[in-house]
Amino acid sequence: QVQLVESGGGLVQAGGSLRLSCTASRSISSMRSGTWYRQAPGNQRELVANITWGGRTNYAEAVAGRFTFSRDNAKNTVYLQMNNLKPEDTAVYYCNLNDWWGSGYWGQGIQVTVSS
Repeated sequence: QVQLVESGGGLVQAGGSLRLSCTASRSISSMRSGTWYRQAPGNQRELVANITWGGRTNYAEAVAGRFTFSRDNAKNTVYLQMNNLKPEDTAVYYCNLNDWWGSGYWGQGIQVTVSS
């Protein structure tokens, strides 16, 4: 079992930046892929960004060019750098990691609020 702990959320003004972190309780070197999702009140959870350990990244159209997904195996951590934030980015953000044996792991979710 792997526990994921998210940090870095909070309140920021439009145009500002935040970096979300998702730290695993063990090595992430054996993971296959990672994904950040978000869920705004009244909306379904949506994919924000996805990365494979082979190096491919994929971003939702709404965040492409503003958000960057990265990972640091040495720190067992994945990151979501969010720049030029907009009020519509307000949501609870979740990280998800998947291993090669079909197991998926979720963070607890962290609030990001962007004021106009």
